[in-house]
Amino acid sequence: MEKIEQLYEGKAKKLYSTDDPDILWVEYMNQATAGNGEKKAQIEGKGSLNNHITSVIFALLKARGVNSHFVKRISDTEQLVRHMTMFPLEIIMRNTAAGSFATRYDVEEGTALKKPILEFCVKSDDLGDPFINDDGIVALGLATEDELAEISRQARAVNDALLDIFKAIDVQLVDFKIEEGKTSDGAILLADEITPDTCRLWDTKEGSGKIEHLDKDLFRRDLGNIIPAYEEILTRLKNLAAKEGVELD
Repeated sequence: MEKIEQLYEGKAKKLYSTDDPDILWVEYMNQATAGNGEKKAQIEGKGSLNNHITSVIFALLKARGVNSHFVKRISDTEQLVRHMTMFPLEIIMRNTAAGSFATRYDVEEGTALKKPILEFCVKSDDLGDPFINDDGIVALGLATEDELAEISRQARAVNDALLDIFKAIDVQLVDFKIEEGKTSDGAILLADEITPDTCRLWDTKEGSGKIEHLDKDLFRRDLGNIIPAYEEILTRLKNLAAKEGVELD
């Protein structure tokens, strides 16, 4: 597989075309951002950790019947994925009140929700990723009704699988953000990444009752160094994969 041309550079990843039009080459960067890029830092080792973490999570999801664009990890910071036409949506699942949701509705952070909440935002840094409902998505042509129904079904399936995965490693899955896209043959699949950058993960191992963040809120809220937290997540996930007999690259 040969890397050819850079197609995109985001906050945390670069995408390249390859000599196979159906495969993209992803490079994870060490950049950390918050507040739609207003806060930035270079953190040594972050790219490698996120590349490894998302690779393990996609393997664990596949073992639970959830398919994704992931093909394989090819280096510490690089992986191959299927080329997708992405829906311009941020797909958010919430199991516990936290972050902007807690602020928006004046709910104490950490409040358990009676059911998981699925939210959508338009993926646009210029607009600040505004909230949009189902009717708005269809009316603006961001997805058809059938596509939206499948995206929603998959988001809930991902949530169920991730709840199972993180519970098994003594981590509370508070919320997460994913993206989905469509392959050249029309299949809708989970895409992008699932890492502590895109999930709120609280440690339940110690049982102290105090929230111990294992996610990007450490950087976002100036609570400490993200690297030990990300390393802990990776170690626990790899141990789970070994226990379940899930083969990793």
